[in-house]
Amino acid sequence: MRTSGLVLAVASALAFSSSGPFMKPLLEAGWSLGAALLVRMGVAGLILSPALVRAVRRERGFLRRHGALIVGFGLTGVAGCQLFFFSAMQRMPVAVALLIQYLAPILLVALAWVRTRRAPSRLVLAGSATAVLGLALVVDIAGAQFDLLGTLFALAAAVCVAGYFLISARAGDELPPLALASGGLLTGALLMTALIATGILPFAAPDVTVLLGGVELEWFVPVLWVAAIATTLGYAFGVMAVPRVGSRIASFVGLSEVLFALGFSWLLLGEAPTAVQIVGGGLILVGVVLVRLDAASAGNPRGEAATLPVVPAP
Repeated sequence: MRTSGLVLAVASALAFSSSGPFMKPLLEAGWSLGAALLVRMGVAGLILSPALVRAVRRERGFLRRHGALIVGFGLTGVAGCQLFFFSAMQRMPVAVALLIQYLAPILLVALAWVRTRRAPSRLVLAGSATAVLGLALVVDIAGAQFDLLGTLFALAAAVCVAGYFLISARAGDELPPLALASGGLLTGALLMTALIATGILPFAAPDVTVLLGGVELEWFVPVLWVAAIATTLGYAFGVMAVPRVGSRIASFVGLSEVLFALGFSWLLLGEAPTAVQIVGGGLILVGVVLVRLDAASAGNPRGEAATLPVVPAP
């Protein structure tokens, strides 16, 4: 595994993890989810759009050749995972929705098993079980009640997250990662616009102030942070990392987003982590290390060619 890819994957998780703590007070102050997601996707997509413009100008027929993949990325890795997750969150505890959504790495391991008909190694199975146990401790699901529709929404979010990693692995010289990210974000923004225009999602963006880290800030501060920093850097670093380290390892490293989110929530919202959550965080890291050790022992630095082949782009 290239060290740069691992660093990018961790940086992506760190960037994404700040979105929740910044968005939570904004939504509580009266912003609708549709408005927040539209601005988040649209601004980030525009910031990264020079990469998409360069790719289109450099290669004739770029959109015809890669358009389906870009749209698929936007519908799954951008819009789908967020819409399904927030739909699940409305019907069940956030912790449970998070736990189910972050089963995406397990879905990738299962997909590799089905596609190659080769059972995962003991290290991968042990790493998966350890990471899931750690995740359960971090999100604290004690006393949670079961909701069928909410569970289905959360599972759909997990599938979309898995799609994010699988499609990102297709990026390369022919499909520049930042062009993929920009196109996907703009696709997601167009979908949000359609949902808002048809009244499926409400739109509300009042002029409010929010409290972050004990400081009262105007609404545009968290909006700009989430859109221009968290989302832009999260997707940019993420799509550059996955082709370097492989979808499976990148998905396990992505679990660190939960740990970083705990830190941001503690710093900005005063929500201090418990001892159990700290133990869970340690187990997540152990799980990631075990999966990485499997890749190294197999002599495959990307950790997936033998288990999850990437289908060549058409």
